[in-house]
Amino acid sequence: MNNIPANLQYTRDHEWLLVEGNTATVGITYHAQEQLGDIVFAELPVAGDELKAGDSLGVVESTKAVSDVYSPVDGKVIEINDAVVDSPERVNADPYGDGWLIKVEFANMPDGLMDAAAYGAYISEE
Repeated sequence: MNNIPANLQYTRDHEWLLVEGNTATVGITYHAQEQLGDIVFAELPVAGDELKAGDSLGVVESTKAVSDVYSPVDGKVIEINDAVVDSPERVNADPYGDGWLIKVEFANMPDGLMDAAAYGAYISEE
């Protein structure tokens, strides 16, 4: 499977995390945006919101569907990507770069995250 960066962690709900210290940058995977189609709207939390792993952190809406995005970690939102709110198509254009959604400060890494190889195997079974 291509389009699965090796430096990220992945969830079964198709979110990715880039962990730097106690901060996780979170977005949706290439596979997720490809399944959704053209993303036309993104609703994200506000800085300061507390999230629990597994809770919806926001919504992305495409020409095909509306989909919740789930928090992979317990923590506090420290930044949102305003550029994605203004131009949701950034998620399609660059899901692992300019299309990131939020940054979360967290205390503990969650269980059950996958590396790139495991995520590639997971989506090939779907």
